[in-house]
Amino acid sequence: MVLKKWKKVTASLMLSIVTLGSGLTFLDTPQASAAANAVPAYEVKFLAKPELVLNANGTPRSEVIQTLGLNATPRNINVEYFDTNALGLDAQGWNVRFRKKDDKNNFELTYKKRYPVINGDINAALTLANQEGFDSSDDNYEAEIDWGYGKQTLSFSNTKKVDTKTTGTQLPSEKDALNLLLDKLPGKLKNWSASNWGKQQLTQARAYGPITFQRYEGTWNGQELTLEVWPIRNAAGTGIENIVEVSFKTDDAATVSGLRNQLLQLLQNKNWLIPADGLKTQTILERY
Repeated sequence: MVLKKWKKVTASLMLSIVTLGSGLTFLDTPQASAAANAVPAYEVKFLAKPELVLNANGTPRSEVIQTLGLNATPRNINVEYFDTNALGLDAQGWNVRFRKKDDKNNFELTYKKRYPVINGDINAALTLANQEGFDSSDDNYEAEIDWGYGKQTLSFSNTKKVDTKTTGTQLPSEKDALNLLLDKLPGKLKNWSASNWGKQQLTQARAYGPITFQRYEGTWNGQELTLEVWPIRNAAGTGIENIVEVSFKTDDAATVSGLRNQLLQLLQNKNWLIPADGLKTQTILERY
């Protein structure tokens, strides 16, 4: 009788232990975590002095072409940006771009979200972007760190291409371009701060531009590099001034700093460098 009672108590105790163990095992099981931060590529950009690097006709001087290993024949690209008169998209860090390259048979529609990198803390910017829906699982957007003279900016770009029979750099009418941008509008922008917020903003947008710029491509120090000449309306609105940008892109986070320092040193030694940052997009939105 005692033996049976002991067995019953033992069995009950073992059942409790198993149940408790199962509970502990369940509690210790890792929960599904959110996607990791995006891994960005890098684009290093420096502004150059147009009066020293360009000829009177706006083409790069022969010394610049030789030093930077550039092709003497450029690619022509026509571009315009779309935003409301009050720059509602820009105020939320969004830019919408429409462009046509002279050697392509498609229009490029790009929707870009920017985040400032504060005190060089790229991880903090990536974490904020992750919290707002831009993470490593989203392959619709390309993450990139734009690294200028004194500051960095994180961007996420979604580019759509629309086939066209248009030749050269000709853009469609402002209305047709806007209709295409609305048709291809990605969900993140469409519902950014409220349902249909982005669609409403873009519906009320107008074109800033267009501007046809020249891109000279080449190879410097084993690295693909470009020099772009942007003829942008001057601040007074009375004429055109050239903005010259020298840049390269890389996915290699380990080498980007060294390459950047080498290019910076070269431009400084030649007295070509403008020691300042500048966002072309912002300048265009302000002047057009």
